[in-house]
Amino acid sequence: MVSDGISTEIGNYSFPYEELADARTRPWLLVESPWNIAALLAFYLLMVLYGPKWAARRKPMKLRVPLFCHSVAMALLNAHICLELFTATRALDYSFGCQPCRVSYNPHEMRIAAAFWWFYFSKLLEFADTAFFILRHKWTQLSFLHVYHHSTMFLMTWVFVKWKPTGSSYFPAMMNSFVHIIMYSYYALSVLGPRVQRFLWWKRYLTALQLLQFTVGIIWTSQMVIRGCEYGTWLSAMGGVYTVPFLFLFGRFYAKNYSASTEVKKPIK
Repeated sequence: MVSDGISTEIGNYSFPYEELADARTRPWLLVESPWNIAALLAFYLLMVLYGPKWAARRKPMKLRVPLFCHSVAMALLNAHICLELFTATRALDYSFGCQPCRVSYNPHEMRIAAAFWWFYFSKLLEFADTAFFILRHKWTQLSFLHVYHHSTMFLMTWVFVKWKPTGSSYFPAMMNSFVHIIMYSYYALSVLGPRVQRFLWWKRYLTALQLLQFTVGIIWTSQMVIRGCEYGTWLSAMGGVYTVPFLFLFGRFYAKNYSASTEVKKPIK
């Protein structure tokens, strides 16, 4: 029930701004209750905490077929999301710089909302990436950057699909899904063995593309806040601030793995 004008009681939990949630996505799977999100995030973090201890007592698994199938499926899903967002927003002549979120049941608006829900759901499916690292004993890939990225993206996309599933939210989702098409295509190719892996010299440029994505995202959200875009200044500011750590963490990863100093081996004295 609504008790104070700005919150809804869920059991003994006061859920802020529930009455402002978008009516179109409210009944959709894993959107209504924050408890679903809390439970899934708790499961993910427990997997990260205890999964390696369990897996370390067993032999590493190769999982080539599951890895390939998952990567191909994720590449296709992100292609669908990207295409739906692009074609539906073009059909509605969405503004690139500032597009308010209107509660409209226009078919194209509903396509955008549905694509954004799939974008949110894809972040749940990405938890499998972490499970694969654990089962394959890829401990170095189970980094703070990886865990922070996967856990917080799931939470952030839930916030947007619940409150602002259309409007300007389309641009960062479309940009991210495009990057993930390339990323999961790389993952699928990388499990096909040495004959294919020797052609995957462009891995460093995939990280550079991610850095470009974060840079564009920060600039884009900044102009929305400066202009006072009706889409929702607080959400825009939150998205921009949220992206800054990624720019730093991915930048540090790129410098550590691909800088000229790490590529040139020092002579042994």
